[in-house]
Amino acid sequence: MDDDAFEQLYAAEASALFSFLAYRTGDRGLAEDLLADAFERALRGRYNARKGSAKTWLYAIALNVLRDHMRRAAAESRAYERVDEGVARDPFADVEVRDELMRGLTGLSAEEREAISLRFGAGLTVPELATVLGEPLTTVEGRVYRALRKLREALA
Repeated sequence: MDDDAFEQLYAAEASALFSFLAYRTGDRGLAEDLLADAFERALRGRYNARKGSAKTWLYAIALNVLRDHMRRAAAESRAYERVDEGVARDPFADVEVRDELMRGLTGLSAEEREAISLRFGAGLTVPELATVLGEPLTTVEGRVYRALRKLREALA
C-alpha cells in the first residue's frame, strides 16, 4: 500500500476504529494507544486486495492488537495475583507464628532446613527438589517428611 492510499485509509477509518476500540476497552487513552499500534502494524504490513477490502484488513489488524493487549493484561494480572498471595498485607500479622516457625527450623539439620526452604519458600515440588539438589527422589522425600515431622513436634 503506497503512502497516499494509507493516508486515505487513515482519514476514512481512524475515527470509526477509535470508537470501536474505545467501546471495547472502556478506556479512551488505551483506545488511542491501540489505534496507533494498529495503524503502525498496518503501515508495516502488506495489504492484499485479493483477500478483502482495506477496511476489513485494518479491522483484522486492530482486533489482533486488541487481543494481544488483553492477553498481556490477563497474564500480568495473574502474575500480580501470585505475588500478592505470598505477601502479607499486615507486616506484623502472624509475627508469633513466624517466630515459632523460625525456632522450629533451628532444630532441623542444615539439609532439612534447605529442603523445607526450597519446598515451601520457593514452592518447588519434591521431584524438582531432587533435581536441584542432585539427589535421589526417595532421599529428598524422606528428608522433607522427617523435617515436617520434626516441625510438627516443635510447634505442638
